[in-house]
Amino acid sequence: MKEFALKYGCNPNQKPSRIYMEDGSDLPVTVLNGRPGYINFLDALNGWQLVSEMKKATGLPSAASFKHVSPAGAAVGLPLSDVERKIYWVDDMDMEFSPLANAYARARGADRMSSFGDFISLSDVCDVPTAKIIKREVSDGVIAPGYEPEALEILKAKKKGNYNIIQIDPDYVPAKVEKKQVFGVTFEQGRNELNIGPDFFDNIVTKNKDLPEAARRDLAISMITLKYTQSNSVCYVKNGQAIGIGAGQQSRIHCTRLAGSKADNWWLRQCPKVLNLPFKESIHRADRDNAIDLYIGDEYEDLLAEGSWQNVFTEKPDVFTKEEKRAWLDKNTGVTLGSDAFFPFGDNIERAHKSGVKYIAEPGGSIRDDNVISVCDKYDMVMSFTGIRLFHH
Repeated sequence: MKEFALKYGCNPNQKPSRIYMEDGSDLPVTVLNGRPGYINFLDALNGWQLVSEMKKATGLPSAASFKHVSPAGAAVGLPLSDVERKIYWVDDMDMEFSPLANAYARARGADRMSSFGDFISLSDVCDVPTAKIIKREVSDGVIAPGYEPEALEILKAKKKGNYNIIQIDPDYVPAKVEKKQVFGVTFEQGRNELNIGPDFFDNIVTKNKDLPEAARRDLAISMITLKYTQSNSVCYVKNGQAIGIGAGQQSRIHCTRLAGSKADNWWLRQCPKVLNLPFKESIHRADRDNAIDLYIGDEYEDLLAEGSWQNVFTEKPDVFTKEEKRAWLDKNTGVTLGSDAFFPFGDNIERAHKSGVKYIAEPGGSIRDDNVISVCDKYDMVMSFTGIRLFHH
């Protein structure tokens, strides 16, 4: 296939629209079902790069959940705990979970509000367990290097047969120089290559030099996720999955706060008080997600108001107090944090500490590096300077 005609560009008024190879060669993708749009392809191609690089760096099947050209979630295929199965709404699925299915459940589940209507990227051939998880979620489409026959049939049945399914050639390698146009002006640059080898995080600048292998893996996941996240961006990672991604913020501290609040929500969902909310059986997963987001947030009164809670719960839950939330958040430890550029002030580290961050990777190079390092030392954190900036626009 030399080109693929799109219904329209970013918006319905932007016509004509298509994708094609500038050198006249065949596209590296095949549309197996549906009619993906402009933004779908942007999500798919960025997501594919992310998961293939994550697989290369960790050796584990990887998945990403993309929305508006930034990942809402990314993860590798580590086993799910019973609590994770419950907060990701897969505890009722009577099947054997494959590593790839675990990866997608994690990628989709960490920030379910943002992942609603996502475009999925898979590093490996989509198997039946993964397809069964995808089938039950609201999603625009999926890209993978291949599909098991039964998995493909499961996915084709989504959206009344219109679900977008893209297959990419896993051997495709793009040119070293990339181009794009803005306002009729062509920009050209070398691709942002990132090779995370065994010594990538060895430049540890804090007093604490103890960086376990699991933390190195999680920092690698944060770096690769940031490479495909609209800047400014930071990424909190724990146990093989991104738990809080802040994208597109003009201020670094706002980005750190945004991603930190998402990481906090991920952890608060695991509190028994939240796990045991008395939902009505008729309440769907997406509505439960919305209710939980309200319950653990500052606008809980809207949910618990008389006449409102009766629509969601069988009985009125107790308020999840600020003190209770803080006590539970203090139990979250060993979190890693990556930043796509240097931290200009120590306030970012102070905020990261509130979300259980122990390990940090950032490029370094700020005139206030000494201040940032001293705040890390105050909390006995481990921080690595990578020397690599990862802006993505």
